[in-house]
Amino acid sequence: MRTIKGPAIFLAQFIGNEPPFNNLESICKWAKDLGYIGVQLPTLDPRFMDLQKAAESKTYADELKGLVNGCGLEITELSTHLQGQLVAVNPAYDSLFDGFAPESLRKNPKERTAWAIQQLKYAAKASQNLGLNAHATFSGALLWHTMYPWPQRSEGLVDQGFTELAKRWIPILNVFDECGVDVCYEIHPGEDLHDGISYEMFLEKVNNHPRACLLYDPSHFVLQCLDYLAYIDNYHQRIRAFHVKDAEFNPTGKQGVYGGYQNWIDRAGRFRSLGDGQVDFKSIFSKLAAYNYPGWAVLEWECCIKNSEDGAREGAEFIRKNIIKVTDKAFDDFAGTAKDEKFNRNILGLE
Repeated sequence: MRTIKGPAIFLAQFIGNEPPFNNLESICKWAKDLGYIGVQLPTLDPRFMDLQKAAESKTYADELKGLVNGCGLEITELSTHLQGQLVAVNPAYDSLFDGFAPESLRKNPKERTAWAIQQLKYAAKASQNLGLNAHATFSGALLWHTMYPWPQRSEGLVDQGFTELAKRWIPILNVFDECGVDVCYEIHPGEDLHDGISYEMFLEKVNNHPRACLLYDPSHFVLQCLDYLAYIDNYHQRIRAFHVKDAEFNPTGKQGVYGGYQNWIDRAGRFRSLGDGQVDFKSIFSKLAAYNYPGWAVLEWECCIKNSEDGAREGAEFIRKNIIKVTDKAFDDFAGTAKDEKFNRNILGLE
């Protein structure tokens, strides 16, 4: 068994234009003051890091790491969620996702995709330069608009979609492999990798690539009515990152999983600050510790009710209380006997 590292915090939802949220050093000091010991870094905001420079300059990467360490923190992982989304975008979503790309690439899906793929390759090398072994991202989606099977899907459509998704990701996964870093896909609605079955379909297409791993976030499974504890049993060998995020699902006679096009506050399924939702984190932390999960417990704050600063402050203590410092001995060692083959044979009636 292994003690999970943490608490850590994903900074993406806290970045802003006012101090202490407008530069890396000040936001790290803020996080440290709240009790965090790690930060997961987004990679698109130049105020916080230059991804290409971190990939191409070990000196710059060392300076970045030194700045974070100087605040009393460690970098847990880099995040390319937005760039990963752009690796595969169905044309139905082009306009909505264009905002994730540089302005010069908007309305140019081919160049946008090429840029996103290069961003992921930079992230692999940057992670290596920073001494990291896991990376958080999205898979993107070509098939999401066909998630519900109406109108009927044409024969071979799903297989062809996953074949194309794998074709785009295999070269990226190979670069991550060269750098010794796991790609941790956040299994998430809106991505073609949105549950266990879709992940398995992708894994088959990438030939069970050793770097095609998982970021575990139970909140997305609560909203799908998926058994998030059994999911750990099924995929623990591939889980290399963990977003600690809460959620609740309260269906009514008027709406369920699909939410009736309502905003977050009015949906049956809602993300909540840690401790305010329905996720059984005691069981989650127990399972991950028992399965030797090697990574960090990282708060991802999203809540439609509570403000972010309260959520961050409460989240640090919540994670700390749930991390299990695993035992290095059996509780009944006091009653044990020394190893003695002759004694054991006698007990078995073999002497």
